[in-house]
Amino acid sequence: MDKLYIIIPAYNEEENIGRVLNEWYQVAEKAGNGSRLVIIDDGSKDGTFQMMQKAAEGKEAFIPLTKPNGGHGATILYGYHYAIKEGADYIFQTDSDGQTLPSEFWEFWENRKKYDMIIGHRKGRQDGFSRVFVTKTLKFVLQLVFHVSVKDANTPFRLMESKVLKENIKLIPKNYNLSNVIISVIYAKKQKKVKYIPITFRPRQGGVNSINMKKIFRIGKQALKDFSAINKYIG
Repeated sequence: MDKLYIIIPAYNEEENIGRVLNEWYQVAEKAGNGSRLVIIDDGSKDGTFQMMQKAAEGKEAFIPLTKPNGGHGATILYGYHYAIKEGADYIFQTDSDGQTLPSEFWEFWENRKKYDMIIGHRKGRQDGFSRVFVTKTLKFVLQLVFHVSVKDANTPFRLMESKVLKENIKLIPKNYNLSNVIISVIYAKKQKKVKYIPITFRPRQGGVNSINMKKIFRIGKQALKDFSAINKYIG
């Protein structure tokens, strides 16, 4: 039996957090062997963390954490380092907006021994044209800068073997904003065994997305600079 840590970042998700927590808690319980659901509150300004604390009562496999606001990528990295430190065998990451389906996790889990990482491919995604455009543009930029083809580099639905992640996470700068993207790139550059499986990707199930096009362009501009710098030492 393998120990699974489910890592979910959360920021101002009081409309979604209860439902998402309950759905993914069932996955952690079913996985067993000391598996844990870890939700990291990224300095929310609403009642997200208070709801998490209340929900933790009577849920042994749920660990609510909070930290100062640092952004999505930095929060994911925080969760990955935490899971590695706690002795997870496998680490799974998804988001707290309810766009992914816990029922689709089990195909990933059944195939975990065959690959270093399994990523969900958001085929027929339902979260708007702007997000699809960003994904396609990102794929092109990664090919241009890193000379690798990554089908869906930033998908928040990925299962990773902890030992492999531990060796490669060292290459990622602390608090890096596009951590999942760089993990995908590193695995592609090093020719790790990666499998893409199509997943359902629904519209946000509640609340307001904290990322808009203005932020996306700002992140993209910074990403080009960061990619060039990172490429020098992961080649």
